[in-house]
Amino acid sequence: MNDIDAIEAPLMARLAELGISAIIYRHPPLHTVAESQAQRGRMPGGHIKNLFVRDKKRRFWLVTVPEDAEIDLKALRHVIGASGNLSFGAAEALEEKLGVRPGAVTPFAVMNDTAGDVAFVLERSLLAHELINAHPLHNEATIAVSPGELMRFVEACSHPPLLFELDEIASVAAQRQPAGRT
Repeated sequence: MNDIDAIEAPLMARLAELGISAIIYRHPPLHTVAESQAQRGRMPGGHIKNLFVRDKKRRFWLVTVPEDAEIDLKALRHVIGASGNLSFGAAEALEEKLGVRPGAVTPFAVMNDTAGDVAFVLERSLLAHELINAHPLHNEATIAVSPGELMRFVEACSHPPLLFELDEIASVAAQRQPAGRT
């Protein structure tokens, strides 16, 4: 068993235990959305990006959004109830809390947060896709599951998502805009 198989095995076992069917696509390591877009070809479904963020009280969130979403962290903090500004969580905290490295952040990593230190936040439009594509705890493959199966997985891992819409962030950002600026 190589390192990738060892990293992926617990996830695949948990998916099987829950009766969740997944399509797996193998590919070279991907570190960015741009690399993913260049490599994936015609892989169907919603493609995501994941943000691991923290607030000044050192509370953590895993935020999953469509890959092309632009997220204003100052506005997002109001939507998710953070204290003070959000910043990206350190790589060490990411590995400690979710058991993954930068470039491999995925909603499936909530299975590693048995202490419940990280809240899961999901942008609602992703639920409209037939499939959602995410890394299987490493960045050398992509797993596609239905939105319902993803929801069942995160709920079984005691991480029911806080659902939000991108319009909520845009609305908060617009309210923060000084008068007379567009």
